[in-house]
Amino acid sequence: MFRFHSRDLHLILAPTRDGKAVRFKVTLDGTALGENHGVDTAPDGTGEIREPRLYQLIRQKGAIVDRTFEIEFLDSGAQALDFTFG
Repeated sequence: MFRFHSRDLHLILAPTRDGKAVRFKVTLDGTALGENHGVDTAPDGTGEIREPRLYQLIRQKGAIVDRTFEIEFLDSGAQALDFTFG
């Protein structure tokens, strides 16, 4: 669980070392993302890591306020490397 204050939340992610995709689910303040989903997440917060790159997980609509973000990896082997914010 992480607190942040920005419009965008990105995470550099990579799949397993052998290249298998890894599913994940993101929540914002303990609920589904809805309209605040990023390019790489669905409104229900789900997504999939298929290649090593920067993933946009959250794009807040409206006013920017302090929020709590959580990510759950549904498959083993995910590599989470660094957060960036925008």
